[in-house]
Amino acid sequence: MPDNSIITILIIAAIAFGLVVFFVFIYFFNVWIRALFSKAHVSFGTLIGMKLRRVPPHLIVEAVIRLKKAGLMEVETSALEAHFLAGGDVLSVVNALIAADKAGIALNFQRAAAIDLAGRDVFDAVRVSVNPRVIDCPDPSKGRLTIDAVAKDGIQVKVKARVTVRANLERLVGGATEETIIARVGEGIVTAIGSAGSYKEVLENPDMISKRVLQKGLDSGTAFEILSIDIADVDVGDNIGARLQADQAEADKRVAQARAEVRRAAAVATEQEMKARVQEMQAKLVAAQAEVPLATASALRDGNLGVLDYYRMENIKADTDMRTSIVGGEDAVKT
Repeated sequence: MPDNSIITILIIAAIAFGLVVFFVFIYFFNVWIRALFSKAHVSFGTLIGMKLRRVPPHLIVEAVIRLKKAGLMEVETSALEAHFLAGGDVLSVVNALIAADKAGIALNFQRAAAIDLAGRDVFDAVRVSVNPRVIDCPDPSKGRLTIDAVAKDGIQVKVKARVTVRANLERLVGGATEETIIARVGEGIVTAIGSAGSYKEVLENPDMISKRVLQKGLDSGTAFEILSIDIADVDVGDNIGARLQADQAEADKRVAQARAEVRRAAAVATEQEMKARVQEMQAKLVAAQAEVPLATASALRDGNLGVLDYYRMENIKADTDMRTSIVGGEDAVKT
């Protein structure tokens, strides 16, 4: 009886194992047979290992088939799995390798994977390397349509440029993006126009701008290689120099008006001060005149002034007032 139980257990275990193998075979059969007929054979053990590592087997097999058909079988499945586990886009890298090989561009899997993991579209980079891209400068999506600069004669010049670039796969990892190219080209255009003696020079020779900008090596440290800079449009803007001079003259006028107002206020203050002093002197004069009768009375009382002397003094005063009235009129007498 114990022997029969052991045999039964072994039979059940064998059946269970067979079922597991059967279901595993059924699960991976479609992917395995597809790889087999594509002459990109991947073993069942490798497929099971992918599943255990949570790597989609159909994705890796698809990548291997594409590489096999393109004649690029130097990439191992383990490298594809590692790239997927690192968060990369396996099919994009594979497509980039195939496109680069067909275009005769030297690109290996390690560099393509690094470009993809850096957040760049490696397939698009290969296409831009084959077919150069045209970048508008400035970028219309940022709200500006022209680059505005001022020549030495004070006339504003408005320029629109188109920059033809090609992706540099060697500098794509860590290289600056299109925004840097646009900013550098814009700075170069402003410098070239600013160094021109007159706006007429820019209008007569617009290629002068592109030549000066290209000489600066603006693509250094970027992910692109500048092939050409073409001036699409040149237009004349405002007379910035005249406007600045007018603004400066207006500012000088306001400063002069402010200084004149300060001087006027100081003169008014001085005038008011003089009037106050006149009033003060008049008050002192009135006070002094008020003491004369008192002094006369005191002199008469003390005997220092006689009555005849007083009358004589009054006659002299009356005579003086009469002469004054004859010469200057009634106002002089009142004064």
